[in-house]
Amino acid sequence: MQSPTAVLVLALLLTPALAEDTPRPPAALSKATVREPYGIGLEGFAYPYPVEMFNVANDGEQLRMAFMDVAPTAAPNGRTVLLLHGRNFPSSYWAPVIKTLASAGYRVVVPDQIGFGKSAKPTGELHFDTLARNTIALLDHLQLNDVDIVAHSLGGMLAVRIARAYPDRLHRLMLVAPIGLEDYRRYVPPTPTEKILENEDRLTAEAYRKQLVTNYSLTLPPEAITPFIDARFNIKGAADYPRWLRAFVSSAQMIYREPVAHEIALITQPTLFLMGENDHNAPGRPNAPEALRPKMGQNAELAQSFAKAMPNAKAQVVPGVGHLVFLEAEAEFNKALLGFLATP
Repeated sequence: MQSPTAVLVLALLLTPALAEDTPRPPAALSKATVREPYGIGLEGFAYPYPVEMFNVANDGEQLRMAFMDVAPTAAPNGRTVLLLHGRNFPSSYWAPVIKTLASAGYRVVVPDQIGFGKSAKPTGELHFDTLARNTIALLDHLQLNDVDIVAHSLGGMLAVRIARAYPDRLHRLMLVAPIGLEDYRRYVPPTPTEKILENEDRLTAEAYRKQLVTNYSLTLPPEAITPFIDARFNIKGAADYPRWLRAFVSSAQMIYREPVAHEIALITQPTLFLMGENDHNAPGRPNAPEALRPKMGQNAELAQSFAKAMPNAKAQVVPGVGHLVFLEAEAEFNKALLGFLATP
């Protein structure tokens, strides 16, 4: 079920951006290629729309939060959609969704959370409560009282925290292949941060590509996955790469230590779970006892169970695709997205 515009998605991801940095095309993936390093703020990696910066303070540290603020390209409908990215993806991957929403009259705000993408990498630990406060502060800065949220993967966990802590700031919530539908602590023992740092540092680009395709059950062509490989591995040549790596590992510990599964059923806003049938992603599964691993990552079933228990929710499963539903099944995703947002 590959999207017919998968290659276009790749082109959008690599379109020169009107940001502070001057993008360079990502290096081609091959063993013979010497990667031209990006900065740890993804300097050198192009975004599809202009990138702005917003100042926040986290634990006394002054940081800059990157975001795209895209105006509607059709008659404005007066509504704004906030897109929340996953852990392994820069927010540029939302390019086709931004285009769809803008052409339907929506304003679209797309932040990189602190610790990710073009945003600053903090020296302290990451926490969902802090990311939620940052996001609300950005909405305040943009004078947006309420939004619709569309969130993917780790962004789904953040969206749950926002919905619980700031319920009056969102109308509708669309969770696209979210993680956090189960408490991973039930299966996986704690892993020391230094051990995760070691494992992530020695990961190769080829192994990471295989990891993405396998863990996420992706049906995308190889060239559509290459930007994600570049965004991860061209950073390794940066002088402050260790700072990026520690922030990246902190996000893994945040997922493990701060579950939201116990809060999901308490969400009262209209909610749609849009799941890939083949998406069995479960962070930390390799560290779980072998007998427990098959029980993890039953994401479509978990979403359906949550929807039944919630006052105003439904779940839709897209057949034949994995974790990147909006890139793998673009037509089905757009239909579900626009239909859900338009529901009275």
